[in-house]
Amino acid sequence: MIGANVSAFSIGKAVGRGGGVIPDGQIEYTSAGTFSFVVPSGVSTISAVLIGGGGGASASTSSYNGFSGGGGSGGGLAWIANTSVTAGETLTVQVGGGGSGGTAAGQNNATAGDDSYIRRGSSYLAQGNKGNKGTYNSSGTVTGGGYSGDGGGYGGSGGGGKDRNSGGGGGGAGGYSGDGGNGSTGTNYQTATAGAGGGGGGGTGANTFTAKVNFGGGGVGIYGQGASGGAPPQNYNQQGNVGSAGTGRLFGAGGSGAEDDSAGGGADGGGGAVRIIWGEGRAYPSTNTGNV
Repeated sequence: MIGANVSAFSIGKAVGRGGGVIPDGQIEYTSAGTFSFVVPSGVSTISAVLIGGGGGASASTSSYNGFSGGGGSGGGLAWIANTSVTAGETLTVQVGGGGSGGTAAGQNNATAGDDSYIRRGSSYLAQGNKGNKGTYNSSGTVTGGGYSGDGGGYGGSGGGGKDRNSGGGGGGAGGYSGDGGNGSTGTNYQTATAGAGGGGGGGTGANTFTAKVNFGGGGVGIYGQGASGGAPPQNYNQQGNVGSAGTGRLFGAGGSGAEDDSAGGGADGGGGAVRIIWGEGRAYPSTNTGNV
């Protein structure tokens, strides 16, 4: 049942309330792509978390005194608690990749992330939507990805760039019961906000940083709701704080934009993820959601 890009799978045994043997286990999909999940024998319900890919950030309009790049927004997070399934049926799982940052000054080619979902035939059981690409030659913000399921949170907004100024900060990934933090706009670093409900915090944009940007909003972990990512220091080049034990921009955070005097590209968005668990008394957002 394990295919390419599936990072973990384990099954134990637990006795259910009715006396039957209930298999306990989980499977993680943490690389972009589409996969088939075959429901294990004896399993009648599943729970899952889904995080959309974060948006890529834009580059500056020029390598000297340009209009800095806007930050990408965070992907949405969705979870389902106890969804009925049939042992042996095949569900389609898609993991959304992170968007690409604009490649160089003067190139308006940043891209949005991709959606993450679980689908039965043509019916979607849950979906964490993609983060949007950062604005180019604009101080406007971009909204974060939404979600559909039993619960979740929206991704944080990506901050706009500014003429002859710092880039916009990347938005944080959505949380389990609240939204990701917003990225800052230009030198208004105090506009980067904390995440809520386990979401990632917003980041700030690049300044005195001329290589391809390698930071953004805070990502979110897949093992259940944890602490939210706080707001970053009111300064440039600040990676957003992660929520629920995420790592850097993983999973689902937007990238931060390039500064006005940089020929380098904007940051890529963090990739999405899907994790499915099953077993007696296991359910997202935080009931026995660790590995077994």
